[in-house]
Amino acid sequence: MSRSVLVTGGNRGIGLAVARALADAGDKVAVTYRSGEPPAGLFGVRCDVTDSEAVARAVEEVTIQQGPVEVLVSNAGITRDGLLLSMSEETFGSVVDTNLMGAVRVTQQVVPGMLKARWGRLIYVSSTTGTAGAPGQANYAASKAALIGLARSLAKELGPRNITANTVSPGIIATDMAEGVTGARMKQLLSETALNRTGTPQEVAEVVRFLAGDGSSYVTGANIPVTGGGGVGC
Repeated sequence: MSRSVLVTGGNRGIGLAVARALADAGDKVAVTYRSGEPPAGLFGVRCDVTDSEAVARAVEEVTIQQGPVEVLVSNAGITRDGLLLSMSEETFGSVVDTNLMGAVRVTQQVVPGMLKARWGRLIYVSSTTGTAGAPGQANYAASKAALIGLARSLAKELGPRNITANTVSPGIIATDMAEGVTGARMKQLLSETALNRTGTPQEVAEVVRFLAGDGSSYVTGANIPVTGGGGVGC
């Protein structure tokens, strides 16, 4: 059965791979994007997730186009790295506002429809940095860790209405964001994974597709690492 899906930050990287995987499975998929052009073959809505009014308008557009959102994949996120002691409050807050509060804003817009339908899937793209931490990424790690707490709380709030909430935590994935990692640092990170390679956005998308489907109906409040074995034994 075709469902109405919204993927935030779905015009590149993991978000785009997720959107295409769900579209290939037969779902009606819309993506939000902040800049550039929407991906071909998908319904794109320009939206800055730090703007509550823009989020409300985007969800309304998606609802008109393909019906109330039944599956939300909250993927939109940014990094603004730096050591905490020299990081401004604005820099720290901007990452939290996008990565955490952006997810909250979109969730608040789509959940009423899920409650009415008594069915829904909330999937948040977190990061292994959220649980392991990383130097220079205190703001990013804090925002991604918070998504796990958000999902677990929503799992308990919304479970009685047959709405699940989970997070996926990718490790080192071959995206634009990973291109900024230096050769020596990348070599070190890869040595810490069991598979000794980067993952692909498509490999993350397959996990998200499982969580979005009927086969995951008894999975909620979970955080699924997609890390190639990074952190095994820790």
